[in-house]
Amino acid sequence: MSAAGRSPGAKPIQLDDVSKAIIEQLQSDGRRSYAEIGKAVGLSEAAVRQRVQKLTDSGVMQVVAVTDPMQLGFYRQAMIGVRVTGDTTSVAAALGMIPAVDYVVLTAGSFDILAEVVCENDEDLIDLLNKNIRAIPGVASTETFVYLKLEKQFYNWGTR
Repeated sequence: MSAAGRSPGAKPIQLDDVSKAIIEQLQSDGRRSYAEIGKAVGLSEAAVRQRVQKLTDSGVMQVVAVTDPMQLGFYRQAMIGVRVTGDTTSVAAALGMIPAVDYVVLTAGSFDILAEVVCENDEDLIDLLNKNIRAIPGVASTETFVYLKLEKQFYNWGTR
């Protein structure tokens, strides 16, 4: 199971200090070589490679390229609050199948689900809302929060 799929009550995976240090090295620079990481944490390149493989296979971490959507032609990002009648997990799964949706989380509060979307423009956002999201069985209503400016987006919060 991936880290994204863990429930808040699930017991966290216990990591030793070396694994934590490897994660922090990759959070600082995901392109850092295994040899460089090995020097920083006191392991061989092969040992770092094995640890990184275990961490990714277990779902503890992912190593990905984070892009700036605007520079790739996606000029409209939004967070969509979704109110659901019935099973929230089936609606969340359906949202997760939509390519423009990059983040889905079940919540407590005034919305049952929050979904982040990335679209080329406002027309695409309207189509996405009307033809895809609001058409999902169980979606009672949506509220769209259009992003005007991305002030901060970091993934280097470290480990505990």
